[in-house]
Amino acid sequence: MSRYRTPLHTRQATLSVLVPAYNERDTIEAIVEAVHKAPVAPIKIELIVVDDFSTDGTRDIVQHLHQQGQIHKLHLQPKNRGKGAAIRQALGMSTGDIVIVQDADLEYDPADWPVVLGPIVDGKADACFGSRFLSGPHRVLFFWHSVGNKLLTTFSNMMTNLNLTDMETCYKAIRGDIARAIHPDLQSERFGFEPEITARLARARARIFEVPISYAGRTYAEGKKINWKDGVAAFWHIFKYNLLA
Repeated sequence: MSRYRTPLHTRQATLSVLVPAYNERDTIEAIVEAVHKAPVAPIKIELIVVDDFSTDGTRDIVQHLHQQGQIHKLHLQPKNRGKGAAIRQALGMSTGDIVIVQDADLEYDPADWPVVLGPIVDGKADACFGSRFLSGPHRVLFFWHSVGNKLLTTFSNMMTNLNLTDMETCYKAIRGDIARAIHPDLQSERFGFEPEITARLARARARIFEVPISYAGRTYAEGKKINWKDGVAAFWHIFKYNLLA
């Protein structure tokens, strides 16, 4: 992969925002609004939402937002398939110079995008991870979740030979051409997307930066969906996507 690329600030770039949504009735409108208010001008935003067969009314809301033009592209999954499948679908619909995943909850703030996009816009990076563990402000929550994240990141780093602090972060901004080149190889259906995309970026020898971001994690009562089973499965995904797939 080329070490040097033309900085995107030399022209108007487009950012494809990939939003996988499943039963996020209480937050989806706020996220769509936050995306459109993100301080990324003159970058143009292409907002793509994939509803993963929501059953709480989210699907009706995103269809209404699409009709209003707030959501530029919308796909309704015919059955629940998981976050990874939803991101793959959205990525296949993207056209942006950069792509970034935005969860439909309120844990990650689009106000952090300028920091995350900066290394890519400047031509220094092919991908940039927003780390929750590099001194950014964050809500204090579960100790064992942080331990699990560090174990997974360490194991992933051992397999990829990277030195990330937060492999599991949602905020992974990637040059669009690279992300779409990787897209046909992506396989993960659920939360295995994070270790898989990290492994494939490392295999492609992408230039990866990491920057601090804020984080407002949710409790399970507030709608958090990932659980310990997904954490255990992540170890298998790291092994699989680095050594087998």
